[in-house]
Amino acid sequence: MKGVYMATGPLGASPAVVLKLGDDETCLPIYIGLWEAISIRNALKQEVPPRPLTHDLFVEFMKSYDIMLKELVIDSLEDGVYYARLIFEKDRHEMSMDCRPSDGIALSLRCGAEILVEPGVFSGSSVCFSDISGLEDLDTYLTG
Repeated sequence: MKGVYMATGPLGASPAVVLKLGDDETCLPIYIGLWEAISIRNALKQEVPPRPLTHDLFVEFMKSYDIMLKELVIDSLEDGVYYARLIFEKDRHEMSMDCRPSDGIALSLRCGAEILVEPGVFSGSSVCFSDISGLEDLDTYLTG
């Protein structure tokens, strides 16, 4: 995980989560909603709100039923939209669930699950971090 940023440009600002792929420069930027960006930021900083937010609630639900989140797989990109699957395990039985990558990342960080990117998605969408213009750390953007 490279971090959570606000991408600013002539058309406005959009939150983005940037996944580090291999070396420190190759990455996968995924543009997401503000609340998902804040949730991912909270997970990265291990900040727990006084009352559970949606992703925290989902994690507590999984714990209550002994469901383990094994991994998130970002498996396709269609018409500019990333698709992902959560892989769960309960009683040695594996289950897969479709999800938005942003929700999957927020949950994976909270559960310590792996975040995987299919090679086809990686090869078609990865960029050099220094080539992404207008990125500002989310904390800096929100407090600035």
